[in-house]
Amino acid sequence: MTTPLTPRPAATVMLIRDVPDDPGGLAVFLMRRHSAMHFAAGVMVFPGGGVDDRDRSADIAWAGPGPTWWAQRFGVEPGLAEALVCAAARETFEESGVLFAGPADDPHAIVGDTSVYRESRLALAQGTLSFGEFLRQEELVLRADLLRPWANWVTPEAERTRRYDTYFFVGALPQGQHADGDNTESDHAGWSTPEQAIEDFAAGRSFLLPPTWTQLDSLAGHTVADVLAVERQIVAVQPNLEVKGDNFEIEFFDSDRYHAARKAGGHRWRL
Repeated sequence: MTTPLTPRPAATVMLIRDVPDDPGGLAVFLMRRHSAMHFAAGVMVFPGGGVDDRDRSADIAWAGPGPTWWAQRFGVEPGLAEALVCAAARETFEESGVLFAGPADDPHAIVGDTSVYRESRLALAQGTLSFGEFLRQEELVLRADLLRPWANWVTPEAERTRRYDTYFFVGALPQGQHADGDNTESDHAGWSTPEQAIEDFAAGRSFLLPPTWTQLDSLAGHTVADVLAVERQIVAVQPNLEVKGDNFEIEFFDSDRYHAARKAGGHRWRL
């Protein structure tokens, strides 16, 4: 029996904002991974990525709930919780230009225009600058209070390429900031209501992996205020991959609905 790959901790952030002409709904920021990517090419995703050495023992200035609070919500040890929050903020800034941070001399304030940090954003993406170094040199603090814990999904054990232990966060787009999707990993980015993103998948216009589809489904019909007020009970979800004929299907708690939409859109399961 082949030993499953060890999943790498990862963080992803659902950026949400109000919809001006729909007071009862919200929009979420999605990116389509570039077709040349080795993993999940052409798939719609939220900003995020794996925890790396830059996120561990980052020694960053911090405002809001501390690592112990996050550790309790996610069911991990404080060191990993700190790294996950750091990775969530770093990856969101790298991939969308949205920065959950405020000036060190006024931690209750939030950065407005992030374009002034463009060079640092590029250096972060290239790995020549750590998030902690960036915050220190710009005299900023991480605003952990702008994020909320939302979910935890683990790649199925049958996956032989790479596995992730992904922790989902949700955060409202800070006032004055803009999400641009200007990164090397995606070829399209923009805002969509959860309902429209789910409809696009079922119509074959886009592809969603089960964790993304499930989180979009959980946001549908809610406002930003609703979402930020929720205290989620985080339970790890680890689906199973099953062979059905010449195709793979992923099984999880809501897989019947997911597969109905997938088949309606003419999608085959992508490894």
